[in-house]
Amino acid sequence: MSRRNIELILLLVAAPVVALLFVMIAINEGQQVNFDSLSVPIGIFAAFVVAHLAVRKLAPGADPALLPLAFSLSGIGIAFITRIAPFTDAPNMAQGQVMWLFVGVGCMVSVLLLFRNLDKVANYKYTLMLAGIILLLSPLIPGLGQEIYGSKIWLHIGGFSFQPGEIAKIVIVLFMASYLAENREMLSVFTVRMGPLRLPDIRSLLPLLLMWGVAMLIVVFEKDLGSAMVFFFVFLLMLYVATGKKFYLIIGLGLMAIGGVAAFMAFSHVQVRVNTWLDPFADAQNTGYQLCQALYSIADGDLFGVGLGNGLAGGTDAFSAIPVVESDFIFADIAEEIGLLGASGVLLLFLCFAIRGFLTAARAKSDVSSFVAVGLTSMIVLQAFIIVGGVTRVIPLTGLTLPFISQGGSSLLGSFIIVGFLLRAGDEATGIESEMLNGTTSSLHSNSVLGRISLGKRLTHSMLFCSALFAILVANLTLIMVVNADSYQSMPGNNHTLAKEAKSERGTISTYDGIVLARSVLDDDGSYSRIYPAGDLASHVVGYVSQQYGTSGIEDAYNDTLKGQENFATWTDVLNDMAGIGTTGNDVTLTINSKIQQAAQDAIAGKKGAAVVMDPKTGAVLAMASAPTYDAANFEQVIAAANADSSDSSLINRATGNLYAPGSTFKMVTLSTALEDDVANESTTFSSPGTIDIGNASVSNFNHMSYGTQTLEQATWWSANTVYGQLGVQMGADKLVEGAERFGFNQTFDFPLVMYTSLMADPNEMTEWETAWAAAGVPVNPMNHESPAGPQATVLQMAMVGSAIANDGVQMTPYLVDGIYNANGERSFTAQPQKLRTSISAETAKRVREVLKGVVNNGTGTAARIDGVDVAGKTGTAEKNDGNDMWFVGMAPADDASIVVAVVIEDGEESEGTIKAHDILQTALEVQGLL
Repeated sequence: MSRRNIELILLLVAAPVVALLFVMIAINEGQQVNFDSLSVPIGIFAAFVVAHLAVRKLAPGADPALLPLAFSLSGIGIAFITRIAPFTDAPNMAQGQVMWLFVGVGCMVSVLLLFRNLDKVANYKYTLMLAGIILLLSPLIPGLGQEIYGSKIWLHIGGFSFQPGEIAKIVIVLFMASYLAENREMLSVFTVRMGPLRLPDIRSLLPLLLMWGVAMLIVVFEKDLGSAMVFFFVFLLMLYVATGKKFYLIIGLGLMAIGGVAAFMAFSHVQVRVNTWLDPFADAQNTGYQLCQALYSIADGDLFGVGLGNGLAGGTDAFSAIPVVESDFIFADIAEEIGLLGASGVLLLFLCFAIRGFLTAARAKSDVSSFVAVGLTSMIVLQAFIIVGGVTRVIPLTGLTLPFISQGGSSLLGSFIIVGFLLRAGDEATGIESEMLNGTTSSLHSNSVLGRISLGKRLTHSMLFCSALFAILVANLTLIMVVNADSYQSMPGNNHTLAKEAKSERGTISTYDGIVLARSVLDDDGSYSRIYPAGDLASHVVGYVSQQYGTSGIEDAYNDTLKGQENFATWTDVLNDMAGIGTTGNDVTLTINSKIQQAAQDAIAGKKGAAVVMDPKTGAVLAMASAPTYDAANFEQVIAAANADSSDSSLINRATGNLYAPGSTFKMVTLSTALEDDVANESTTFSSPGTIDIGNASVSNFNHMSYGTQTLEQATWWSANTVYGQLGVQMGADKLVEGAERFGFNQTFDFPLVMYTSLMADPNEMTEWETAWAAAGVPVNPMNHESPAGPQATVLQMAMVGSAIANDGVQMTPYLVDGIYNANGERSFTAQPQKLRTSISAETAKRVREVLKGVVNNGTGTAARIDGVDVAGKTGTAEKNDGNDMWFVGMAPADDASIVVAVVIEDGEESEGTIKAHDILQTALEVQGLL
């Protein structure tokens, strides 16, 4: 079968693939699939059929795969530009690209008409060199050169803009091919000896230095890092193929490294490119914006893509679209919409182009034709690698266009001119077998010493090099789109994920007693908005979900569940998720009781502080309040205000995200540990002066009150620090810290909200004085040791301490979610209470409760009394330089508690924490029917 018949068959094979892309676009846009909707691919195919007929006449011996490859790549490019164009500032760009394609095909045929013998190009090599340099540097001409997107590579004449560098690079390759063909023997012979090494003289190095200098001029004056890289590396590859000297590669790479470092040190635009490559997310809303959006889009592609027309990279949503996606970043849109397999297929087409181009060079009849093929093939392949590598973060982004595919007339024109020269070089070929049989050569070739075997080895190395480059790209794509896709998609700043979620209905979040705290409502544009109908009720627990600010609270911890991607109730839910069928998200029911929650919020309103209410028998959190709070319906304004004013702390959940000195509430831990370890008992007596020296420093009671001689039980009622200081020293730092850890200090556990770890110091670092104060609930650090001062506790931690004492020494794992239901009301999850640890024995817990009942009945906690119900609890005052934090931890009914409450009021008045706890306890008991 003739080469031209193979070419025609390959065109016919590629045509349905290109047509299918336009069919998918038509379907996505709601158009009928008919002649009108397929007129563009039909017109493109007709242009290539005409080109095929011209090649059949003008270059019958040319490679049969180059034209079909150009058809496939340019057809893919125009399909994606057609899909993107309606959402850009130039909706007619697709028609313009088609017209440039026709012009490009015409120029390709013109090359075949005008250049019948490439060897004759050598007669004009210096003219070509001069023309190429003038074209390359012409954008620097004042009044004509135009800077766009930071690079001065455009000529602007009237209303017409053009990149002369696209043609200049071709002209310079023709010069370099002619120069290397004439001088390769000189360049191949190294005459300078340095020890055992032979090195080239200055004449041999001069072309390399000249090309390096031109590349640096492009970087300095035109700020076009991409063109400089392509220009220099193409020459380097041509020089290697011509001479076979790897030394040139080493010197060339060294020069490029020197130039790169110098450019980085001297020019801010190079620094920006490199820093963005190293960490685009460091400035994701500014210099790294395009690259971050590209990575988000590529990560969404997965294996098969989101479907042509469904991607966000080139869509209507300006919040997630990539600026200038049709040019520099079109590959990101391709990867997103047709997936890893489709994007890899595009890269494979470029690799095939490289193979056919180098095969053309291997078959060429002369050195000039061979080097032209090498240079022009390398230009297409290296440009494709550099732009795709930049978009996928393999190398710094350089701002090149993707040959044949990116929008841009000059780029497309240059690509087709290159195909024309490659077809001509291939048509001049003698073929390997032909030469071996009859040795027919041209006059230039007869004077050549570059044999087919040497040329074949160098071209094989070049093909392997290109294959390695594209293997790196495919491997990196796999890493982004499969291996690390989830991590990219779950990034807080990934607006692509948030924009997609806006199109699906999230499940509701509601209280245990049926009050809806968060739900989604359908907007006019078909997207969903998240609303919070209960205002500020449990706003710190519920959190928020926002395209701008991400997620927090339950909205964050159960994000996949609320989206319907976890906690499936039925196999149908599982299959729908695997098939990518969007479904309504799952509903999350909290353990929070709305009435108890409201009581907790009302109690601490107008203050700074927090309150936690727990069921000690199960660990269910019945209320969690933090003040100041915020109206969840206006969370975005609250976040913006907090960003503007660092003193605004309304977003902080003080119940779990703040550590406090627990004050005398920690004496519950000290007392429990002393009784459990038999260090003392309730009747053990201690002197209780207002101030006492322990460890050569003073420990004092609140207001330096003196209580004389007291039993441990009485000292607990009146919260005597001097007694507990003595008790702490008696038990020692090891036992005190060990006892605290049995209650959860220095321990972590799974909890859906941000949870600080409550702290105790390292007992080996604690002084006697620090131990005394720690036993009384005051963290001091006299020696500034490495471990933090303790005790420091969250409000939830102190509620857990109270719950362990109320539940016969067993501490249950706190939890906030009671159940999960799918859209049909089918339950997929039911919370099961789980034991976290045993803090103390049941007997010790009972003894501690008796002492704590005395605190409420006889001591500092009388404000917590509730008629008809025994209340046990402990007050606390954490003294500070500028005020006191007032605590209360209580439980009721004391002997069979169903409610434990912990409250802290920052800078509160005396007994304020106890009074607030009383109000919460009373409401909770009423809700449970115990009052």
